[in-house]
Amino acid sequence: MGLLDNLKHKLSPAKDKVSGLAQQHGGKITHGLDKAAKVVDEKTKGKYSNRIQTGTGKARDAMDRLAHKGDTDAGGGRTVPRDTPTPPAS
Repeated sequence: MGLLDNLKHKLSPAKDKVSGLAQQHGGKITHGLDKAAKVVDEKTKGKYSNRIQTGTGKARDAMDRLAHKGDTDAGGGRTVPRDTPTPPAS
């Protein structure tokens, strides 16, 4: 067993625990992200609003991926959170 395989095996329980905590406290985490983004935006007087929104969105997406790690639909694909907008058709 290689070094990376050994690390993955040892960190697996921690990853599962983080996923469970993200599922339990998703609302609190999202609220905290929004609150922090608002404070930073006010402190910078709106100068970095677009970057703050982008960063907050990426943090939410990462949290959603952690929280919905094991969720799949009947077809075997991953489920999409309800509040996720669908990308425009090209």
